Amino acid sequence: MLGLWTAGELTARPVWEALSARLQALGTGDTSGSAGGTLWDLRQISQLDHLGAQVLWNHWGRQWPQKIEVEPAHRAVLERVAQFSVARPAVPAPGFSQSFVKLGEGLLEVVHHFTDVVALVGRLAINLVKLVKRPGEGPWRDISGHLYHIGATALPITALVGFLIGVVLAYLISQQLKQFGADAFIVDILGISLIRELGPVLAAILIAGRSGSAITAQIGVMRVTEELDAMRVMGIAHSYRLVMPRALALAVVMPLISVWTTVAALVGGMLAADLAMGITPSFFINALPAAVDAANLTLATAKSVVFGVLIALIGCHFGLRVKPNTESLGQGTTASVVTSITVVILVDALFAVLFKGIGI
Repeated sequence: MLGLWTAGELTARPVWEALSARLQALGTGDTSGSAGGTLWDLRQISQLDHLGAQVLWNHWGRQWPQKIEVEPAHRAVLERVAQFSVARPAVPAPGFSQSFVKLGEGLLEVVHHFTDVVALVGRLAINLVKLVKRPGEGPWRDISGHLYHIGATALPITALVGFLIGVVLAYLISQQLKQFGADAFIVDILGISLIRELGPVLAAILIAGRSGSAITAQIGVMRVTEELDAMRVMGIAHSYRLVMPRALALAVVMPLISVWTTVAALVGGMLAADLAMGITPSFFINALPAAVDAANLTLATAKSVVFGVLIALIGCHFGLRVKPNTESLGQGTTASVVTSITVVILVDALFAVLFKGIGI
């Protein structure tokens, strides 16, 4: 053995490949302490660091070979490596116990998320009472800023998506109604489906993906840059200045965006119905109030308010849980969007079951 056995030398890929082939040709130690008759002459090694010594020690099977010639300085390095080197722990085979432990960890994680969200809701309720008692001290500038960024800037994309959904839905429905000569019922189907269900849910999903992720990212960046710690040191409550403005803004904005998206979808459906079935816009507009009860609009507005508050709470919850590193920020943002969309769909299903007799 000769040359440099250092980290800088051994990490080069060609050197490492050549060294591996050479070590395999020399053989390894065994449990009896012999090394297959090989004499390990390390006196020609000019420099040996702990990485080079670890390579040799691992190749010897973590035991000294019977025949070895080494300089005292290099022997000292090898002895330190032998003293502090630990065998890699065996990976446990997958079984029922590991699966049970993972299930328990998952359940505990869900419980922790639930308790944190409940605590967040409680603090939000306390902050709302404080805002009502002292409205002059409220973060109105933050609320107005969120109203603009979450609401006004989302109008173009929600209108476009709503319009296209209305067109697609009208064309699909028209193909079925033509078979039964029930062209006029397209107004009833589009009105009920868009006003009661698709409009609020579509708007909520778009806002969850657009603004829910932004909320998590904003608060998460504040965690990474230690702004949240600075707020705590200054005595500024996170829930009052970060959570409440966003929750109030989304509670106000979501019904308006829901109505906006629904109107855009109805316009798209009306134009598609005119082109596909000859249902004129005037007939569509006149037949819509009779086809859709006003209770459906009330239910859709109530759902939108709930959707908005939930999206804000989930976004803030995952933002506050972000750890001060970029990897956690990305994971928190992804989890926020997925959870928000899932919760929106679940709550919509709950509304559909609880209020199935209203407006139908």
